[in-house]
Amino acid sequence: MEDCLFCKIVAGEIPSHKIYEDKNSFVFLDIHPQSLGHAMVIPKIHAVDITELPQDKVGPLFETVQKMAKYIPETLGAAGLTVGINQGTVSGQVVPHLHVHLMPRFEGDGGGSVHSAVNNPPTEDVAKTADRLKKNI
Repeated sequence: MEDCLFCKIVAGEIPSHKIYEDKNSFVFLDIHPQSLGHAMVIPKIHAVDITELPQDKVGPLFETVQKMAKYIPETLGAAGLTVGINQGTVSGQVVPHLHVHLMPRFEGDGGGSVHSAVNNPPTEDVAKTADRLKKNI
């Protein structure tokens, strides 16, 4: 996409701190890192979110996520890793191009689990929600 920040990074029109690239994906450090080595894995083709990424590109993207999820913590000596996708502005997505955050975790870093991203417990029974969700899948 012509005016997409991440598409311009992939094209080399905007500089980045690239750490890995293959034919399907591009990995670079977040310019506003939440931890040492906070990286983003993006598809080289434009997709606003995971629902827009062609099905044949999902596997290759997550192969890179898996590779980097092993490599980054091992290289930096991190004790763990938080993997996340913000989908839509309400969830915090700022750049409308799918990106998977890899945030290395260190003992005492003050961060929480992905469960701390939202605190809006449902009033609906879990079984009812499950029934609703599996109706038309």
